[in-house]
Amino acid sequence: MGHLIPQAILPYVLPVVYAVVIVMVLPLLAGYIVLMERKVMADMQARLGPMRVGPHGLLQPIADAVKLLLKEDIIPENADRLMFWLAPLVSVTMALLAYSALPIGPEFQIADLNIGLLFILAISSLGIYGIVLGGWASNSHYSLLGALRSAAQLVSYETAAGLGLVSVLLLAGSLSMKDIVQAQLDQGVWFIFSVPFGFFIYLVGSIAETNRAPFDLPEAESELVAGYMTEYSGFRWSLYFLAEYANMVIVAGIATTVFLGGWLRPLASFHEHFPGTSIEWPDAFPSLLTLGVAFYCLSLAPKQPVKIQKIVMLAVAILCFILSGALLGALFAPTGVMQGIHGAFWFMAKVFAYLYAFLWFRFTFPRYRFDQLMRLGWRFLIPLALVNVIGVGVAIVLRQQLGWGPVASLIPTTLATLGVAIWLAKDDAPAATVQTADGE
Repeated sequence: MGHLIPQAILPYVLPVVYAVVIVMVLPLLAGYIVLMERKVMADMQARLGPMRVGPHGLLQPIADAVKLLLKEDIIPENADRLMFWLAPLVSVTMALLAYSALPIGPEFQIADLNIGLLFILAISSLGIYGIVLGGWASNSHYSLLGALRSAAQLVSYETAAGLGLVSVLLLAGSLSMKDIVQAQLDQGVWFIFSVPFGFFIYLVGSIAETNRAPFDLPEAESELVAGYMTEYSGFRWSLYFLAEYANMVIVAGIATTVFLGGWLRPLASFHEHFPGTSIEWPDAFPSLLTLGVAFYCLSLAPKQPVKIQKIVMLAVAILCFILSGALLGALFAPTGVMQGIHGAFWFMAKVFAYLYAFLWFRFTFPRYRFDQLMRLGWRFLIPLALVNVIGVGVAIVLRQQLGWGPVASLIPTTLATLGVAIWLAKDDAPAATVQTADGE
């Protein structure tokens, strides 16, 4: 692109191109995350999931979008029409705006801010205004209760998740997303291994922040019909879900960048080359992985019961062969191109692994009661997060003042945090049992 666009304006053009790509791809990506969720759920329950629309159900998200566009748009008679219109747009806009500081690769980033992590957290948290305004503008008790639930839940778990991220900021010494990744490269370890409790706290907090099961109390159909979306229909109803899935990708991107090395490959500090080449052998793994998936799809194709499913399996195999070839060809490209392609591959692979954990938890754990939800946040996660931050601070002091090594300083503080976690869990268990008995 540098040959087609003058270098002087290239820094201004690329962010616009990245923004257009994100806005165009994200709604489609959200639709197919929904399809992936339905397929994973069906697989766990020994059934097929969506199969009717398109080969193997691959066109189901497009059919759902068309259906929502054609559905009747109903606005309650006594609703605040302006706020009712704007509320879903607030949630979606804030979710999309948060992507501007998220680095998908070493170069693919709209804005490299020195306070990038703070910006993403601040912007994404504004999405709660769309939920609260939607519940209030609907002029419905069910919607208002769902909105209030969501506000209480978000405040509670944003505090815990933010404290979980503070432990990483102490180690990285920067709020810049690229600097955090660079710190993991310099220290030779992903921060998930340095502060495992910080990752655990952020994981639980991110699930609750995005209203995902088992913390989906704001839209629990069993108690509140549909929560804050009770009076919404048609495409405006789907905008809330688009915001939810966009936020899922955001929290997965933050976790990937902060705890999982961002676009760094595993063994990023290992630089063993193939004999007679400048190619490092870990860089060949993405191509080999996609090649293995291609051969696996080829082996499954003859076993499919329907002809169209066999064709789909063959098509997926061909796409994997093409992707494997592109990843292999990138190894012989200039260093910047190779790092960009492979960095995007590793970043997206980690994001989808994190999203798969979201789906796995949804189909594994039962839904919490609201009092259990608040207790978990305020009586367990927030105290544990504070202890974890203090432990990381002590480890840094031991390292800088007494000359302890990274492992020697973090192991005792992590074990101390584990002890506090066990004590908090045991201390809260009798109270939970008593309250359950009283409720019965």
